[in-house]
Amino acid sequence: MTIAVTFTGGIFLGVVCGALTNLINHALWGWGWEGYLFIICNIATAFITWLFMKLFPRELNLTAAPSYTSGVSHKAAYKSSRLGNVMDRVIVLIILSYALCLAMSFLGGLIAALILNISTSYNFGGSGITAFFSATMFKDGTPVLIAEIVSRIPVNIVDRLISAFAGYGIALCIRRALVFFPVLTNP
Repeated sequence: MTIAVTFTGGIFLGVVCGALTNLINHALWGWGWEGYLFIICNIATAFITWLFMKLFPRELNLTAAPSYTSGVSHKAAYKSSRLGNVMDRVIVLIILSYALCLAMSFLGGLIAALILNISTSYNFGGSGITAFFSATMFKDGTPVLIAEIVSRIPVNIVDRLISAFAGYGIALCIRRALVFFPVLTNP
Protein backbone atom coordinates (compact mmCIF):
# COMPACT_ATOMS: atom_id res chain seq x y z
CA MET A 1 0.00 0.00 0.00
CA THR A 2 2.96 2.36 0.35
CA ILE A 3 3.10 2.83 -3.42
CA ALA A 4 -0.67 3.35 -3.72
CA VAL A 5 -0.71 5.85 -0.86
CA THR A 6 2.27 7.73 -2.32
CA PHE A 7 0.58 7.96 -5.73
CA THR A 8 -2.66 9.13 -4.12
CA GLY A 9 -1.54 11.31 -1.23
CA GLY A 10 2.06 12.27 -1.93
CA ILE A 11 5.41 11.75 -0.27
CA PHE A 12 4.41 12.55 3.32
CA LEU A 13 1.50 10.10 3.44
CA GLY A 14 3.58 7.50 1.59
CA VAL A 15 6.38 7.70 4.15
CA VAL A 16 3.88 7.54 7.01
CA CYS A 17 2.19 4.51 5.43
CA GLY A 18 5.52 2.74 4.88
CA ALA A 19 6.71 3.45 8.40
CA LEU A 20 3.44 2.42 10.03
CA THR A 21 3.25 -0.74 7.93
CA ASN A 22 6.64 -1.83 9.21
CA LEU A 23 6.03 -0.79 12.81
CA ILE A 24 2.60 -2.42 13.06
CA ASN A 25 3.65 -5.58 11.22
CA HIS A 26 6.67 -6.21 13.43
CA ALA A 27 4.85 -5.23 16.61
CA LEU A 28 2.04 -7.71 15.86
CA TRP A 29 4.27 -10.60 14.81
CA GLY A 30 7.03 -9.92 17.34
CA TRP A 31 9.97 -10.63 15.05
CA GLY A 32 12.45 -8.78 17.23
CA TRP A 33 14.31 -5.53 16.92
CA GLU A 34 15.97 -6.58 13.67
CA GLY A 35 12.77 -6.31 11.66
CA TYR A 36 12.32 -2.68 12.60
CA LEU A 37 15.49 -1.79 10.67
CA PHE A 38 13.71 -2.65 7.43
CA ILE A 39 11.58 0.46 7.90
CA ILE A 40 14.26 2.11 5.77
CA CYS A 41 13.14 -0.02 2.80
CA ASN A 42 9.50 1.04 3.23
CA ILE A 43 10.43 4.71 3.45
CA ALA A 44 12.73 4.38 0.42
CA THR A 45 9.83 2.87 -1.53
CA ALA A 46 7.79 6.02 -0.90
CA PHE A 47 10.71 8.28 -1.88
CA ILE A 48 11.48 6.40 -5.10
CA THR A 49 7.81 6.35 -6.10
CA TRP A 50 7.55 10.08 -5.40
CA LEU A 51 10.70 10.71 -7.43
CA PHE A 52 9.19 8.85 -10.39
CA MET A 53 6.02 10.91 -10.02
CA LYS A 54 8.18 14.03 -10.37
CA LEU A 55 10.27 12.62 -13.25
CA PHE A 56 7.26 11.28 -15.20
CA PRO A 57 4.33 13.54 -14.26
CA ARG A 58 2.37 12.96 -17.48
CA GLU A 59 2.74 9.18 -17.48
CA LEU A 60 1.92 8.68 -13.80
CA ASN A 61 -0.72 11.37 -13.37
CA LEU A 62 -3.91 9.85 -12.02
CA THR A 63 -6.17 12.72 -13.07
CA ALA A 64 -4.69 13.90 -16.36
CA ALA A 65 -7.04 14.39 -19.25
CA PRO A 66 -5.81 13.01 -22.54
CA SER A 67 -3.77 15.38 -24.66
CA TYR A 68 -5.36 16.38 -27.97
CA THR A 69 -3.62 17.08 -31.23
CA SER A 70 -4.52 20.28 -33.03
CA GLY A 71 -6.27 19.90 -36.37
CA VAL A 72 -7.80 16.54 -35.42
CA SER A 73 -11.20 16.07 -33.82
CA HIS A 74 -11.09 15.58 -30.07
CA LYS A 75 -12.68 12.14 -30.26
CA ALA A 76 -10.28 10.90 -32.95
CA ALA A 77 -7.26 12.33 -31.13
CA TYR A 78 -8.31 10.67 -27.90
CA LYS A 79 -8.81 7.30 -29.57
CA SER A 80 -5.51 7.46 -31.42
CA SER A 81 -3.53 8.37 -28.31
CA ARG A 82 -5.05 5.80 -25.92
CA LEU A 83 -2.60 3.01 -26.75
CA GLY A 84 0.34 5.40 -26.56
CA ASN A 85 -0.79 6.65 -23.14
CA VAL A 86 -1.23 3.11 -21.84
CA MET A 87 2.16 2.02 -23.16
CA ASP A 88 3.83 5.11 -21.66
CA ARG A 89 2.39 4.22 -18.25
CA VAL A 90 3.31 0.55 -18.56
CA ILE A 91 6.90 1.38 -19.51
CA VAL A 92 7.32 3.87 -16.67
CA LEU A 93 5.80 1.42 -14.17
CA ILE A 94 8.20 -1.30 -15.36
CA ILE A 95 11.14 1.09 -14.96
CA LEU A 96 9.80 2.06 -11.50
CA SER A 97 9.58 -1.61 -10.52
CA TYR A 98 13.18 -2.25 -11.56
CA ALA A 99 14.39 0.85 -9.71
CA LEU A 100 12.53 -0.36 -6.63
CA CYS A 101 13.97 -3.85 -7.12
CA LEU A 102 17.52 -2.57 -7.16
CA ALA A 103 16.98 -0.22 -4.23
CA MET A 104 15.19 -2.81 -2.09
CA SER A 105 17.75 -5.50 -2.91
CA PHE A 106 20.62 -3.17 -2.00
CA LEU A 107 19.03 -1.71 1.14
CA GLY A 108 17.56 -5.03 2.30
CA GLY A 109 20.87 -6.81 1.71
CA LEU A 110 22.79 -4.08 3.49
CA ILE A 111 20.45 -4.21 6.49
CA ALA A 112 20.51 -8.02 6.55
CA ALA A 113 24.32 -8.07 6.41
CA LEU A 114 24.44 -5.51 9.22
CA ILE A 115 22.09 -7.62 11.33
CA LEU A 116 24.14 -10.75 10.66
CA ASN A 117 27.29 -8.86 11.67
CA ILE A 118 25.72 -7.74 14.94
CA SER A 119 23.85 -10.95 15.73
CA THR A 120 25.57 -13.92 14.09
CA SER A 121 22.92 -16.34 15.37
CA TYR A 122 20.10 -14.56 13.50
CA ASN A 123 19.01 -16.42 10.36
CA PHE A 124 15.90 -14.60 8.93
CA GLY A 125 13.87 -17.76 9.29
CA GLY A 126 16.54 -19.87 7.59
CA SER A 127 14.12 -21.35 5.08
CA GLY A 128 12.89 -18.31 3.17
CA ILE A 129 13.18 -17.85 -0.55
CA THR A 130 16.16 -15.50 -0.23
CA ALA A 131 17.92 -18.12 1.89
CA PHE A 132 17.23 -20.63 -0.88
CA PHE A 133 18.68 -18.31 -3.54
CA SER A 134 21.65 -17.48 -1.35
CA ALA A 135 22.40 -21.16 -0.74
CA THR A 136 22.09 -22.12 -4.41
CA MET A 137 23.79 -19.09 -5.94
CA PHE A 138 26.87 -18.74 -3.75
CA LYS A 139 29.61 -20.81 -2.21
CA ASP A 140 30.48 -20.65 1.46
CA GLY A 141 33.31 -18.14 0.92
CA THR A 142 31.11 -15.44 -0.64
CA PRO A 143 30.98 -12.21 1.36
CA VAL A 144 27.72 -11.92 3.30
CA LEU A 145 26.94 -8.47 1.89
CA ILE A 146 27.14 -9.65 -1.74
CA ALA A 147 25.16 -12.81 -1.02
CA GLU A 148 22.44 -10.87 0.81
CA ILE A 149 22.07 -8.22 -1.91
CA VAL A 150 22.18 -10.48 -4.96
CA SER A 151 19.98 -13.21 -3.48
CA ARG A 152 17.19 -10.66 -3.04
CA ILE A 153 17.12 -9.57 -6.69
CA PRO A 154 15.12 -12.53 -8.13
CA VAL A 155 12.45 -12.16 -5.44
CA ASN A 156 12.31 -8.39 -5.72
CA ILE A 157 11.92 -8.46 -9.52
CA VAL A 158 8.60 -10.26 -9.20
CA ASP A 159 7.56 -8.54 -5.96
CA ARG A 160 8.20 -5.02 -7.23
CA LEU A 161 6.52 -5.61 -10.60
CA ILE A 162 3.38 -6.65 -8.73
CA SER A 163 3.78 -3.80 -6.21
CA ALA A 164 4.23 -1.08 -8.83
CA PHE A 165 1.31 -2.15 -11.03
CA ALA A 166 -1.01 -3.01 -8.13
CA GLY A 167 -0.09 0.20 -6.31
CA TYR A 168 -0.82 2.31 -9.38
CA GLY A 169 -4.07 0.42 -10.00
CA ILE A 170 -5.22 0.86 -6.41
CA ALA A 171 -4.30 4.56 -6.52
CA LEU A 172 -6.25 4.93 -9.76
CA CYS A 173 -9.28 3.27 -8.16
CA ILE A 174 -9.01 5.50 -5.09
CA ARG A 175 -8.72 8.61 -7.24
CA ARG A 176 -11.73 7.57 -9.36
CA ALA A 177 -13.74 6.82 -6.20
CA LEU A 178 -12.95 10.30 -4.91
CA VAL A 179 -14.26 11.77 -8.17
CA PHE A 180 -17.52 9.82 -7.92
CA PHE A 181 -17.92 10.46 -4.19
CA PRO A 182 -16.85 14.09 -3.64
CA VAL A 183 -18.27 13.92 -0.11
CA LEU A 184 -15.13 11.97 0.82
CA THR A 185 -12.86 14.87 -0.14
CA ASN A 186 -15.11 17.77 1.02
CA PRO A 187 -16.65 16.94 4.43
